[in-house]
Amino acid sequence: MPKNAQIITRLTKIILSLLIFCLAASGCTTGSGIQVTPTPDASVAAPADWYDVYFTQPTSPSAPTYQGGIDEALAKAIDQARLSVDIAVYDLNLWSTRDALLAAHRRGVTVRMVTESDNMDEQEVQELKEAGIEVLGDRQEGLMHDKFVVIDRTEVWTGSLNFTTGGGYLDNNNLIRLRSTKLAEYYTHEFEQMFVSGHFGTLKSPGTPNPLVTENGSPISQITVYFSPEDGTLEHILAVVNAADESIYFMSYSFTSDDLAQALIERAAAGVTVAGVFDKDQYHSNTGTEFDTLQAAGLDVRLDGNPRLMHHKVMIIDQQIVITGSYNFSNNAEHINDENTLIIHNADIAAQYLEEFQRIYDASQR
Repeated sequence: MPKNAQIITRLTKIILSLLIFCLAASGCTTGSGIQVTPTPDASVAAPADWYDVYFTQPTSPSAPTYQGGIDEALAKAIDQARLSVDIAVYDLNLWSTRDALLAAHRRGVTVRMVTESDNMDEQEVQELKEAGIEVLGDRQEGLMHDKFVVIDRTEVWTGSLNFTTGGGYLDNNNLIRLRSTKLAEYYTHEFEQMFVSGHFGTLKSPGTPNPLVTENGSPISQITVYFSPEDGTLEHILAVVNAADESIYFMSYSFTSDDLAQALIERAAAGVTVAGVFDKDQYHSNTGTEFDTLQAAGLDVRLDGNPRLMHHKVMIIDQQIVITGSYNFSNNAEHINDENTLIIHNADIAAQYLEEFQRIYDASQR
């Protein structure tokens, strides 16, 4: 190789190395939607090897085909299970989830499921039972409204997603995967209260261990988990809301909690930016909705633009904290139903949920 060419090659390698180093140091992230101005604590992005966040895409041209959605990521994870899959879900008729559970059962993985008794007749649920998978209904007046999966007791999948074709493809939903043996331990304890002991709703005992610090060498990210009705979830949500300094953004399928609405009004009066989107169908049919109360107080609240359901149960606080799970901001969620709620202190996760909020907000109407 000519001497000049060797020099150019060496310079090119040096420049590429410097670029790679700078990108790593700056914590670059990818994504679409709003541009989040990072706070000082969020100037370096956390490694994402311990979590994945997914959002449904109801406006996608492929949504009506019920193919290629976020459920397929969950199915792939179940396909990789070696020991156990515990699933607590309000409803299930997604073919991908059914097929993954059946395949896991056939290869010797222990598969257990609890669900809402009213949905035990779903064809896909019956197919699981016919294959020899034990499925337990809650047999109570309140709803078994949880939405979580524990795989190999090392990772948890949860969020607002009902495992249905509508939930996975036509409604707005979120799903988060968290790789943590500690978190899986807490969810397994909750699952076994229902599956093993047959205790649902008010029969469950309190005492979920908190807080949790994420594992796998990530920066400190505090995650607390609360189960309803035994853990008094609203108290913990209010504590985070009342401590907000800058902003509270929320997406709510059902919002009837007077105490939470009052807390939002008080934070807005204190100068905190508060904005939210309600599901319009629930607004028109729900008794006790807080939409009118918040709007009358001058808060920026809107009705969603999805012809189906805006099914999120999410708050993003100070661009640092995410509240998500199965818990609607309602009295039934607090006192009657089986629910699970995560409060996640992590700016990078919050940024992804804030992008989803912006998409929902932009498509909404006052």
